[in-house]
Amino acid sequence: MTSPLRDRFDALLFDLDGVVYVGRDPVAYAAAAIADAREAGLACAFVTNNAARSPQDVATHLAELGIPAGPDDVVTSPQAAVTVLADYVPPGSRVLVIGGGGIDDALAHRGYVPVRSLADVPAAVMQGFSPDLCWADLAEASYAVRAGLPWIATNPDLTFPTARGLAPGNGSLVQVVATASGRQPDAVAGKPEPPLLHEAIVRTGARRPLMIGDRLDTDIAAGPPAGIPTLLVLTGVSTLDELFGAAPGERPDYIGGDLRVLAEPYPVVAGTGVVTCGAWQARLVDDAVHANGPDNRPWDGVRCVATLCWQAMDAGRPARWSGVARTLTDLAQALGE
Repeated sequence: MTSPLRDRFDALLFDLDGVVYVGRDPVAYAAAAIADAREAGLACAFVTNNAARSPQDVATHLAELGIPAGPDDVVTSPQAAVTVLADYVPPGSRVLVIGGGGIDDALAHRGYVPVRSLADVPAAVMQGFSPDLCWADLAEASYAVRAGLPWIATNPDLTFPTARGLAPGNGSLVQVVATASGRQPDAVAGKPEPPLLHEAIVRTGARRPLMIGDRLDTDIAAGPPAGIPTLLVLTGVSTLDELFGAAPGERPDYIGGDLRVLAEPYPVVAGTGVVTCGAWQARLVDDAVHANGPDNRPWDGVRCVATLCWQAMDAGRPARWSGVARTLTDLAQALGE
């Protein structure tokens, strides 16, 4: 295959945190890769589970990073959550917001009335991430949920990537409320549930979309329910070890170090027992993974080893890959990949 990977698709759905930026800082090569994809004629949408900011705020941040974007290019979990909310309460209803301004904006845009206290007699609860959430907010949510109000979570992300490392995400805070109230949310809108990707597909008019993310449990797991392929880039949360041990449903169709993979040919991964990708080959020897190939193509080695490990796992014969993972990581880092 000599054409770039991007040529297989007509739209790219980019997760943001860990793929395009981490905190306020850009991920290396992301802006250039997105510009290249747009120049090639692909529609690009930015699909985020983060509920803290409005689409306009996200678009402004992207523009600051050299990625021109308008609010219509940004698809947020609060927008998907409001679509789901219509199954529980009609527009015009008051909704208790536990989270950032992005939730208020999405609710108001669809005719709902955001409120911040159970004393305002809300008809439902919507919970999403905000770095400013405090104990009082979680307590208010718990009171409302225990009272039996429909409860929509914008997303289930347990962690949130920051420049200092991983911090608690909305999923962790949702579980605080679940523990206090004795029940789980009535619905979750963000990845890996389908509503967020469905919203992005409709907005882009895509027939051959690709979901691109850095998390196996949300971005990649979102692909099968939505019926679309996925690309994992190793610039955010999920690690090489987690990739090799990924369960069915969380295995990406494509793997790359960063978004530069979109402009590169993507060799076929083939074989059972002995797996090849380009000039790389991987096989099991006494349940240990052995792989070899050219030092300048480490990601072909990653693709081989991941496929071999998944085959072994599915056959009930888990593989040992730690040494190979370290070697491939060292090769990629040495190349600046």
